[in-house]
Amino acid sequence: MLNEFKEFIARGNVMDLAVGVIIGAAFSKIVDSVVNDLAMPIVGAITGGGFDFSNYFLPLSANVTAPALAAARQQGAVFAYGNFITVLINFLILAWVIFLMIKVVNRVRASVETKKEAAPAAPPQDIVLLSEIRDLLKQRA
Repeated sequence: MLNEFKEFIARGNVMDLAVGVIIGAAFSKIVDSVVNDLAMPIVGAITGGGFDFSNYFLPLSANVTAPALAAARQQGAVFAYGNFITVLINFLILAWVIFLMIKVVNRVRASVETKKEAAPAAPPQDIVLLSEIRDLLKQRA
């Protein structure tokens, strides 16, 4: 069983997946920073006063009187829709960035493929040898 596990881990797909997860986690931090440090302050300034969506909630109990979400959760049940809005904005920005990255990669691939198509492919070695033999026979005749 240990040998099978070693073979499983050593496969390229598992290592590729691990690298993808690690890069994804790092990319998630970048997107969080873009949303929290760049986008949300602009949204707050446009909407009239630097508010933070994460503190938007509806109290589900009469006991909840706190203005901040963390304190309100300690007082009772709350419907914290502001955090959902923040996560949704995170997702939309992440999806947009991935879309742009895929678009750039597709453009690069297309240009590489056109360069490959433009350059004539060299004939196989056996065809080259047969052509040389043919030319030599023509010269003898």
